[in-house]
Amino acid sequence: MSDTLAALLPVFLLIVTGFVLRRSLLSEESHWTGIGQLVYFVMLPALLIDTLARADFARLPVGSIGGALLAAIAAMAAICLALRRPLASRLQIDGAAFTSLFQGATRWNAFVALAIAAGLFGNHGVALVSVAMLAMIPVLNVLNVWVLARYAAAKRPDWRTVVVALIRNPLIWSCAAGIALNRIEIAIPPPVHVFAEALGRSSLALALLMVGAGLRLTSLLQPSPAALLASVLKLVVLPALAIGAGHLMGLNAAGLGVVAITSSVPTAPVAYVLARQMGGDAELLAQILTMQTVLAALTIPIMISLAL
Repeated sequence: MSDTLAALLPVFLLIVTGFVLRRSLLSEESHWTGIGQLVYFVMLPALLIDTLARADFARLPVGSIGGALLAAIAAMAAICLALRRPLASRLQIDGAAFTSLFQGATRWNAFVALAIAAGLFGNHGVALVSVAMLAMIPVLNVLNVWVLARYAAAKRPDWRTVVVALIRNPLIWSCAAGIALNRIEIAIPPPVHVFAEALGRSSLALALLMVGAGLRLTSLLQPSPAALLASVLKLVVLPALAIGAGHLMGLNAAGLGVVAITSSVPTAPVAYVLARQMGGDAELLAQILTMQTVLAALTIPIMISLAL
């Protein structure tokens, strides 16, 4: 438990620092937009390509991690869909609010997961999370777009646009590129490795600052039932499902730890953008993002300890 807390403390200190900076030295939205583009399109892809190109895939339980996470997400999606009508009748959660609850219960913040895994398991943890990203990002994007189109959107989405967005997602193609370099055994020259490693270390710190900058603590003054339920589902139920599936798959300690990390981190900020674009309840999603990030400081150590 002490090792887990030691790895998590820098992560949440960076998030708090981002929150403070957003309200002091870097108060302009344009500052954070530029940082986000730099991290998303340049720095994080460099980390993923370099890590996966040098990873020992014989030691990576790719199928088991992907299978455990997919099973957990499928179960969570089924739970949310089964709750839709009771939530609508008893709590007056309409279609738009339901889609935000669904996104809040199923998506995960890859930046936070990478930072925690790096702190606990080093490059091996980064490689494991990268494999999980490659398996989960396309599935979660398609699943959540379908839910938004079914329950919130005024018009049907252009699925060609969704496919193009997935192909252009730098996290997907950088994972694919790193695995391809590994499989065809192209060695990364030492100077390039040092360059990519430096970019990668910086990317995780900047990404965590961005998470903190996006927090809206005032939204927690009157938490909605939907936000509370989404937080319980995401931070407690989904990790329990994933850890259970990981045990059934026979994962080792590192594999179980990464499954616990990726399933217990808060939902992804991109969910807010998607809610605004497709008619979801964006304000509810902003509340869910903030609530989960605050509560995750308590729940993530517990889930990791249960897994290890």
